[in-house]
Amino acid sequence: MKMEAVSTIALAGGRGIRARPMSLNSGDYLRSKAAVSFVGRPLIEWSVLALRGLGVRDYYVLANGRENRAQTKAVLGHGEQWGVTVRYSRARFDRENTGSGQATLRGLDYWDLNGLALVVPTDSIFDFDLAELVRAHRAAGADVTVATVLRPAIEAAGTYGVLEQGRDGSVRRFVEKPSTELACALAGGDPGGLLHTNTGMYLIDCERLRMAAADPALAALARTRLDWGGDLLPYLVAGGHRVLAQPIGRFGDLGNPGSYLDTLREVLLDRFPLLSAGIDPPVGLLAGMRIHESSLEMKDPISGRTLADKISDGSVRIGPGVRIGRDVEIGPDVTLEESDIGDGVDLGAGCTLRGVACGDHTVIGPGAQLTDVFLGCMVDVCSTLERPVVLTDYCALGDEVRVPAGTRLRGVHAMPGLRIHDSARIPTGASLSGVRDLLRCM
Repeated sequence: MKMEAVSTIALAGGRGIRARPMSLNSGDYLRSKAAVSFVGRPLIEWSVLALRGLGVRDYYVLANGRENRAQTKAVLGHGEQWGVTVRYSRARFDRENTGSGQATLRGLDYWDLNGLALVVPTDSIFDFDLAELVRAHRAAGADVTVATVLRPAIEAAGTYGVLEQGRDGSVRRFVEKPSTELACALAGGDPGGLLHTNTGMYLIDCERLRMAAADPALAALARTRLDWGGDLLPYLVAGGHRVLAQPIGRFGDLGNPGSYLDTLREVLLDRFPLLSAGIDPPVGLLAGMRIHESSLEMKDPISGRTLADKISDGSVRIGPGVRIGRDVEIGPDVTLEESDIGDGVDLGAGCTLRGVACGDHTVIGPGAQLTDVFLGCMVDVCSTLERPVVLTDYCALGDEVRVPAGTRLRGVHAMPGLRIHDSARIPTGASLSGVRDLLRCM
């Protein structure tokens, strides 16, 4: 049976505070979360590719703010490249935007949407069966079906919104980031008991939500603040609307550097099958690796040998879950595992990268040891074999950050353009946003 048509409403708002430095082009210019690069593509492009594969052809972007609107449109245009249609919310709506829920309700009315629509965040990726989600929604007669991921109570506590279900599967209560005690109580006292956690993705009946929006109480709430998770969902549940919680296959939160890197590993290991076909370059003939042909032919200045030769003789070791873009130059004695290497990157001799996202045209010097690290574009890691740079524990360095030889950083976030000094002593987990932060570390 053919699935009924579903449109997509993409939420492109916010200022990406949790995602910094990934969500900054420079110290004072935002990069929309929708435009953050992930495995060689902007995040919003992954959403379109995945949903197009599930039969979705109509996209409505609820953008808030100049950067979100302009950068999303720069990526998607009007959708012609993918054979879909993309429309954008009016800029004048930004003045009255009080949250993602209010923006959704206004968008439904402005575009006169009917039938079913899938509301999706633009800082996440997913792998699920849309037809199954629609079937569950229709069978339950739901106004809203919340796509959920089942997580142990101890993992959900303090981090995720939790939905408490009744016996009929409908949502009785929505608890935003419950305490450990409450999360365990919701799981029947078992810290390992599974709870439905909110992914921020909702299948909605457009007509029913438009009728709900006409309620004076909801209209009044929307004038002050109306986010989906914290406001609209609890309101609908309390008002007796049919809200269903339905587990989906996989969902990856990319809203902060740690979650970004954890999800990166999962995607590179093909644990999101819906996305695997969109990874460029695809798996090639050389040991099933994702390496662009131009990089295989690149010779490094030390050995003068191609990457293909070095892989063949074992002097470059590439483990599972690695993607290498165009024109990447890799020296001898390099080890790569579960890492994404952008275009034009230089990897010096003897360096090791595990769980690393490496932006375009970044230079990583000889001997560098990087584990669980995000690097923006044109980062300069000035490592040497005598004084190697060591970065670990979810460091995140924005575009054009410079790291001197001998530096050791753990869990440090550095905003774009910073030049870390040789004498700086930067504590674990520090967030460096400017020269004053660096001076405090001298």
